[in-house]
Amino acid sequence: MGIAKEKGETSIIMHEDLFNRSIEPFLTNKEKLYTPLLDRDPNNLNAHLKVGFDDVIAEPSSTHSFDGVWICSHAGFELVKYVFYRLLTTILAVPLAFVGGIVFGVFSCMHIWVVMPLVRSFMMALASLQVIWASVTDLFLAPFFHSTGRCLSSITVKAAHN
Repeated sequence: MGIAKEKGETSIIMHEDLFNRSIEPFLTNKEKLYTPLLDRDPNNLNAHLKVGFDDVIAEPSSTHSFDGVWICSHAGFELVKYVFYRLLTTILAVPLAFVGGIVFGVFSCMHIWVVMPLVRSFMMALASLQVIWASVTDLFLAPFFHSTGRCLSSITVKAAHN
């Protein structure tokens, strides 16, 4: 995407006594130092938030900005996104988790101790009303609609084309 490949020399000035020439201890402790990151979204609830620079800003092949501008824009985007996410989660994560815990705790308590007992009570009361309603419909409504259907079944409609 127009990213310039630059070669440059980098040097680190370090005192000889502080520099460890042996790399073997680092290789043997590799398992202890590296732990894979935990998947904090195992159910992919926020898969739509996995947005990168290329998902937001794209230059078609016919128009390209300077390579330095593209690289700085990419770096700036990723840095600002990272910093603001960390800053906002530092400020808001604990209070919002506290509020979310209260809200879901209240909803769970209300559902378990209020809603479900009321629903079960209504279902118990409605069982006897269901028997009464079935008797009323069998006694009054079913004969009425049955006789109305017999009366209206003798009507015939013919369409004539002129």
